[in-house]
Amino acid sequence: MTDNVQNREEIAEKYREAGRILTQVRAEAKDLVRVGGSLLKVADFVETRTVELGGKPAFPCNISRNEEAAHATPKTGDTDTFGKDMIKLDLGVHVDGYIADSALTVDLSGNPDIVKAAEEALAAAIALVRPGVSTGELGAAIEETIRGYGLLPIANLTGHGLARYIAHDNPAVPNRHVDGGAVLKEGDVIAIEPFATNGMGLVHDGSWTEIYSIIRKKPVRVPAIRKVLKQAEEYKELPFAKRWLSSDKLDFAMIQLEKAGILHGYPVLLESAGGLVAQAEHTVIVNEDGCEITTE
Repeated sequence: MTDNVQNREEIAEKYREAGRILTQVRAEAKDLVRVGGSLLKVADFVETRTVELGGKPAFPCNISRNEEAAHATPKTGDTDTFGKDMIKLDLGVHVDGYIADSALTVDLSGNPDIVKAAEEALAAAIALVRPGVSTGELGAAIEETIRGYGLLPIANLTGHGLARYIAHDNPAVPNRHVDGGAVLKEGDVIAIEPFATNGMGLVHDGSWTEIYSIIRKKPVRVPAIRKVLKQAEEYKELPFAKRWLSSDKLDFAMIQLEKAGILHGYPVLLESAGGLVAQAEHTVIVNEDGCEITTE
């Protein structure tokens, strides 16, 4: 076995191990989602259990409800509980920087067709994955499946590539038909994540942010801000939750770090007509004759 082949196999095994950890955590977390349950307890469980099993969070546990499509995670001391909601759990695990990304929807709202639309769209896209297929073809399969339920895909959200310590890399994987798109090749690692909605099929930024990442390295003079930045640097370029940091001047420091262009915030994303949103997601490695699902 050549060094290059051996190295590729070692990397693939780290992707697989991240997927195995995520699959177990996802199953255990799903059982905790019930009416009256604590969002913060579920998020803490996901992130703690990930470490117990030998991984690290690739991003904060996202718990997005109803019209929230993505980027919602509990804040410090959060007292919110689950109601009769449509709940998306989006989990990320990494092993040595190699990421598994997967999501499921737990429907407590009584709208199973929206969930089925997202799940079947994911299956339809995965069935097409192989070298030489374009991401535009995957998007067309996703859109056709979701529209078959009388629903819409969210057009301005996409799946994405994964790379070491990079949770959102090229290529983008659209959730609708687009001409062209990137052509998949053997060895690509992508997260395919259809979103189905009974709304208008678009999302916009909400007014609150709990997830951030470092996007630029720059010296900081003020000690209180430098203390917060040092904590954030532990997560490299991966997204982290504000609740993972501690400082008596945390809000001030975060504002200043954003103003300096060091941190980027990810506001919660809301369906623009207030529609319910379901999500399904798996990570796949493109191989010679199809793909390997690492998060199944």
